[in-house]
Amino acid sequence: MKKLLLLATGGTIASVQREEGLAPGMNAEDLLGFLPQERAGYQIESKLLMNIDSTNMQPEFWVKIAEAVYEHYDHYAGFVITHGTDTMAYTSAALSYMLQNAAKPVVITGSQVPISFKRTDAKKNIADAIRFACEDTGGVFIVFDGRVILGTRAVKIRTKSYDAFESINHPYIAYINGSEVTYNKPVRSPKRGKFHFNPSLCPDVFLMKLTPGAKPELFDCIKHLYKGVIIESFGSGGIPFQGRNLLPKLQELIASGIAVVITTQCLEEGEDLSLYEVGRKAAQNQIILSGDMNTEAIVPKLMWALGQTNDLQEVKRIMESPIANDITKEEVGAR
Repeated sequence: MKKLLLLATGGTIASVQREEGLAPGMNAEDLLGFLPQERAGYQIESKLLMNIDSTNMQPEFWVKIAEAVYEHYDHYAGFVITHGTDTMAYTSAALSYMLQNAAKPVVITGSQVPISFKRTDAKKNIADAIRFACEDTGGVFIVFDGRVILGTRAVKIRTKSYDAFESINHPYIAYINGSEVTYNKPVRSPKRGKFHFNPSLCPDVFLMKLTPGAKPELFDCIKHLYKGVIIESFGSGGIPFQGRNLLPKLQELIASGIAVVITTQCLEEGEDLSLYEVGRKAAQNQIILSGDMNTEAIVPKLMWALGQTNDLQEVKRIMESPIANDITKEEVGAR
């Protein structure tokens, strides 16, 4: 019989109606009370880590979640984490970097509708997450609407529908239908290194979404506040240099020791700074390339990389190296 641990952090799944709107109000045992009493094949225990709307999730809370998994790692066969959907993809990616080479499933789930409501997706999602946490596999995953998504590849793209998450630039790991788990391709036992727990993070990372008309002076405002900047550019990537030339300010950022990552606002297929002049001019600087990583993975990965070192060359090496399958290897090798 598999012994599992459920770690509750709040979110819609645990929310109740209050005067000012929905807010988390159920603990971990409350959530388990909505599941069938007959639990074939597993025994589950629970712990409440925090009870917050995931909009209030902070990097320091990621560390607390990772520490809870690490502290109980030897005592359980798998872990289920209930979490709000709004920042779930950031958390799943962050845990993927802090809990590398986990040989046990760490499964994150939540819901679009509170578990106490008559019509809710919560009961199915938590049951599916428990089912996948019983699998003989390892890593961090999101389980939602019957689909299993790698922790570094999930993006929330819908605010109300039950199928809130998509797997971006990576196939779904598996599908869950009741007690049946169907994998996308035959499961192979991956070559894993030793389970590695490293929760060191530097939260001083800023995400900038470029728009036509962005002022170069904007970079001056963030220079002394952050150690890393992620720029969501247009299309395949690039920095405007006509009309309002952002390149000199970008160079100043890098010269002052700030790590700069360029990604794309497009959800799929990633950046490629080698295609256009606007990309090649930007790439002449010590830019960190993001390949086909999604923004929800880039943000915590840069925090994690900056938590390891202040050396920009080493930060660039870490960011451009695949970790937990966050970058397609062909993308990296082609540069």
